[in-house]
Parts: sequence; structure tokens; C-alpha cells
Amino acid sequence: MADLGHDVTVLTFYQGGLYEKELADSQVQLLCLNKKGRWDIFPFLYRLIKILRIHSPEVIYSFLGTANLLSVIARCFTHRLRVVWSVRASNMDLEQYDWLSRLSYRLECRLARYSDLVIANSQAGSKYAVRHGFPADKMAIVSNGIDTETFHIDKPAGKTLRDEWGIAEDERLIGVVGRIDPMKGIPVFLEAAALISKRYPNLHFVWVGTGDQSYTEEMVQLSAELGLNGSLLWAGRHSDMVAVYNALDIASSSSSYGEGFPNVLGEAMACGVPCVVTDIGDSALVVGDTGLVVPAKNSQALADAWGTILSLDSTLLHERAIAIRSRVVDKFSVSALIQNTSKLLFADSSEISREDHS
Repeated sequence: MADLGHDVTVLTFYQGGLYEKELADSQVQLLCLNKKGRWDIFPFLYRLIKILRIHSPEVIYSFLGTANLLSVIARCFTHRLRVVWSVRASNMDLEQYDWLSRLSYRLECRLARYSDLVIANSQAGSKYAVRHGFPADKMAIVSNGIDTETFHIDKPAGKTLRDEWGIAEDERLIGVVGRIDPMKGIPVFLEAAALISKRYPNLHFVWVGTGDQSYTEEMVQLSAELGLNGSLLWAGRHSDMVAVYNALDIASSSSSYGEGFPNVLGEAMACGVPCVVTDIGDSALVVGDTGLVVPAKNSQALADAWGTILSLDSTLLHERAIAIRSRVVDKFSVSALIQNTSKLLFADSSEISREDHS
């Protein structure tokens, strides 16, 4: 959007984010609000209001619940500006999180009517929000865009990483990219891995991502109890995601709830990797007929779908890789994301035709 001539400033809660350097090297102004922790609320809000008064933006586009709430509160203390919220998830199981998370979502549902527009990145996320009190007449849908120039088929990069991980050429690798969190259905993934390992002895698994330390330790213990110590790698955060995706024979999602538009699926598909996913959020919409979709919380179904992909011969897999990438290029481009988002951010509510952006 900055390249289109918009004056874009990104406000972050904390320093050291994953994309900080990328933004610093662009035309985007990057400012940090230096949040000092979870309970740094009123001083943090004061700093936000102060920055908004100094920069006087026309639009504030907030991401995720806390930012959504802060944006409508901050508007009360600044000049009139257009407040646009985002919805990035669906079907959340809030019982898995603490009281503050549950309270925050209830407040978000009540205060949504004070936003000017809410952009969901998935059909599932939009429907879920409306069911819980978001105003339907303020909802619009813009699917995420995948950078298909960055994410591309690069098997040599994948082989280099496989070598680092100790995965031989004749071995198969199934992986998940995602934070270690209850919503990701990790126990189901581990149970499915244990089931299919009985049929494919040369099969390995990798989980790329980090999460809460205690929950991570719980999942590592479960994987050991299921006998996966020799075949499962907890890889943590990885900087070269192109290599990660290209190292995989199957990219999977085992999520039980919460997904909106899973970027990782689009990125893996841009690298030509077949995906097996649970039917959560817009996962099925993303993979279309290029992958397999199974019910959530069903480890046997997940293992069987992996087996279906593993049974395909190499020629068919190569042909499928081209079709998989083409789906992302054709349907989930960055240019469409930018165009649709820009129209919505700067349109009057009376001018918005939501069907154009869904």
C-alpha cells in the first residue's frame, strides 16, 4: 500500500518482531509502543493516543482482539478517524484460554458496533463473528494474499534442510508449521503420526514453530509416550520457510478450532506441496481439490489421508505440484489482497459492496 502512494505507519506493541527488519527497509514507518507486559494497559493506551494525535491518520486498521478494542477506545480521545477491525480466526474454543481472553472477546463482540468496518480474512471467521454479536452490515471478507514470488518450488533448498534434519532421500516427511497451541490439535497430529508409522517405517514428522513452554513440554512428553521420539523433530522457529516447505512431502494442519485463512497452507501450496487439512476455518477453501480435507479431532482420518498422498507415484506427485501452486497464484494473489483492502479502508460504508471482496 505504501508503494501505491499511501502514507503507512505500523504500530507494534513490542520490539523485535519477525518482520521488523523487512518493514524498516521499506517505505513504511515503523513505530513501537513499547508495551511493558500484559498489565501495562493505561500507560500503553496513553502512548497510543499520543502517537495518533501526532500523526493524525485517516484510518486505523487494527489486528486481533486487543488491538481492536484499543482502537475504538483511542478514537474517543483523538480526532475523528475511520476505525477498521480485522478478524483472523474462527470457531475459537475460549475455554482453552484464561478468563482475561474470554472477557476480552466478550468486550470485542459488544464494541464491534463502534467500528466503521470489520474485515475478516475468511468466510468462516466472518460467520463466527456475526453469530457472536458482530454487526453483519459491517462485515467484509478479504482473503489473505500469498507472495508467490517469495514462496516457490525450490527442491534443492528443501534437500539441504532435509540433510540438516537427517532425513534421507528415500524417507518421507510430513510437517506442520504453526505455533504450539491447543487450537492446533497437536494431540491429534501425534496420534495420527503414531498410527501411520505402523504402515510406513521410513516416515518422519516435523513440527515447525514455538509456543508456551509448559504446553510444549506437555506435547513433547505425549510424543514420547506414543513412541515418536525417533521419528518426530520439534524444529522450533525457522527463518527460511521456503526451505521448510520444500523439505516436506506433505504439509498438514491438524487444527481443532480457531483457523481463519491459514497462511501456512497457501505458502506450502505455492511451493508445490500437497496439503492434508482438518475442516476448520477456510482450510478446505484454500486447498480446494488439490489436497485432502478430513474432520477435526479425528486422528484415524488424518492418518488415512496422509496414506492416500503417500501412495501416489512420483510422476503424479510432480504433476500435482504444478496444479497446487497454480491454485494459489490464480486465487490468492497479493495484488488482489492489496486492491480489495485499499478499497475497503478508504471507502464510505455506503459505497462498500461486500460481495466484491468475498
